[in-house]
Amino acid sequence: MARHDRTRLPAAERRRQIITAATRLVAERGFWGLSMQDVATACGLTVPGLLHHVGSKDGLLIAILEHRDAEDARALDSLLAGPSSGSAGAPGSTGAADSTCAAGLIGAPGATLREVCAAVVRRNASQPEIVRLFAVLQAESLTPDHPAHDYFVARQQRILNEITALAKTAGTTVPPETTARRIIALMDGVQLQWLRSPGSDLVQLWAATADGLLPD
Repeated sequence: MARHDRTRLPAAERRRQIITAATRLVAERGFWGLSMQDVATACGLTVPGLLHHVGSKDGLLIAILEHRDAEDARALDSLLAGPSSGSAGAPGSTGAADSTCAAGLIGAPGATLREVCAAVVRRNASQPEIVRLFAVLQAESLTPDHPAHDYFVARQQRILNEITALAKTAGTTVPPETTARRIIALMDGVQLQWLRSPGSDLVQLWAATADGLLPD
């Protein structure tokens, strides 16, 4: 019989623990393969104790996605504000938008499309488990009955809008929305190749594949 950790953690800390454990499990198994018992065990809780913090399995999934978007937005703000933002030579992105593990791409005033792409890809290159999580859930949520279906529909449109806005300032002859769609589609494909090739370098893959797509 599984032992449960009776250590009482502050609610916010316990919630972070739950989200961290569930993120790993969803990345490995997908939402449909996720067991609430496994999440509870990983956190030293009973299932009723777990549900006290997240409400339901669907609620846990949305909490994971919202948490990851918030974390990525903060990380991108930091990357774009740092000294490396002005010298981010290689384009990159969740892929600038990948299926993107990025929310709030236009977080740094004055950042160019190329700089934003580079910041997103650097962020994603450091967290393959999270990129895999989003790749798995995006595919699963194509079915309308998936609890994250509406979330990903809204997210996709938001990212398209953000990259289109950046593309409008890039001075290309291609319509901005077309440029945005190409970036998103390309990075989605590059990231899947990266995930299937352990040891490969996402930054280099994106730079080589996207060469010529982004304006200097």
